[in-house]
Amino acid sequence: MSDDIDLTRDLLRDGFGRVAEGVPAVVDGLSPDQLLWRPDADANHIAWLVWHLGRQQDGQVSHLAGRRSLWTGDDWVGRFALPYDRSASGYGMSSDDVGRFTLDEPQLLVDYYAAVHAMTTDVLEQLTPDDLREVIDTSWDPPVTAMARLVSILEDATKHLGQAEYVRGLAERR
Repeated sequence: MSDDIDLTRDLLRDGFGRVAEGVPAVVDGLSPDQLLWRPDADANHIAWLVWHLGRQQDGQVSHLAGRRSLWTGDDWVGRFALPYDRSASGYGMSSDDVGRFTLDEPQLLVDYYAAVHAMTTDVLEQLTPDDLREVIDTSWDPPVTAMARLVSILEDATKHLGQAEYVRGLAERR
């Protein structure tokens, strides 16, 4: 049984670690204007995508661990000073909302995600096999376990990182 939890942790650490390597790479060398460039009026820009992938991971992993999110708990919300409600994570935002996103310092995106990744790694180390099997949402069929939620969080982060990488390619070629 110990081998199973170690393997599970290794797989999750590897997946989240790949996102942690990708975030600085997608931001590196770009100006705030490049990070805020949108291929069209309804597209997401790199800065919003990276912020959102960090927010969704922060909120969901913190919730799984019974912790306060870093966004509010460590006042990342104040550092970013975005024109959104403190609880905003990007979910359900309109194109106009994305367009209101502001960013003066690109490193802020990298630093926030690094903090989220460190928290995620810490949570993964503390999870037991019983924690991973725990049903945390019965509104789905089948009910969602903590393990399924972690995979979902990772999937969402990798999708948004891939989108940001694609937009970076477009921005560099325009």
